[in-house]
Amino acid sequence: MLDPELLALLVCPETHQDITLATADELISLNDAIARGQMKTIAGKEVAESLEGALIRIDRAVAYPIRDGIPVMLVAEGLVISGLFSGAKA
Repeated sequence: MLDPELLALLVCPETHQDITLATADELISLNDAIARGQMKTIAGKEVAESLEGALIRIDRAVAYPIRDGIPVMLVAEGLVISGLFSGAKA
């Protein structure tokens, strides 16, 4: 999906934390939350469009969507995912 070299260069635009590509299971959980109307952006906008992929911040609080193969690395477009996944990966 994403070039590994590009992925290695990307960081959260807000905190500069590392990011990881969402696994298939994580993507299912994200899209389930979107379908239930439980996903909002950092800017407070409800997310209606399902994701083809996502980049998850290492603290597991924010995910950045991948749309048409392009990571959307805008702070306001980050998805608030705190508490969506059990256990943090640090």
